[in-house]
Amino acid sequence: MEHRESRYPLIEHAAETLRAASGRPLSEVTLETLEAGELEIADTQISAEALRAQAEVARAAGYPQLAENLGRAAELTAVPNAEVLRMYDMLRPGRASHAELLALADALEREHAALACAALVREAAEVYARRGLARREPS
Repeated sequence: MEHRESRYPLIEHAAETLRAASGRPLSEVTLETLEAGELEIADTQISAEALRAQAEVARAAGYPQLAENLGRAAELTAVPNAEVLRMYDMLRPGRASHAELLALADALEREHAALACAALVREAAEVYARRGLARREPS
């Protein structure tokens, strides 16, 4: 089996097998199809599959943290953009309570099957609580 790292960059070596978020093969996302007006917004958005392939390349090349980040990004492709922005805002220090962060983690897991993202939010909730960065609940 060919190693993914020998196939990097993926756009050059896996464009026939990887797809954009729309399902269009990456090989069809070209300047020509753009100029012809044949592309939709989703054709320019990365798919979970492509992010997982990038994570595999990063892991094989010895970049485990990057691979984990790309894996979480793959999970977030299933989450609507407005929801991602709301979550991002909640994760800023002082914006959410410990309980709200735990509820966010539960929602990521339950509604989007984003297990790695949920684990990261739970870890953040504990760190925020320990360091006094979580918003305090009214007494």
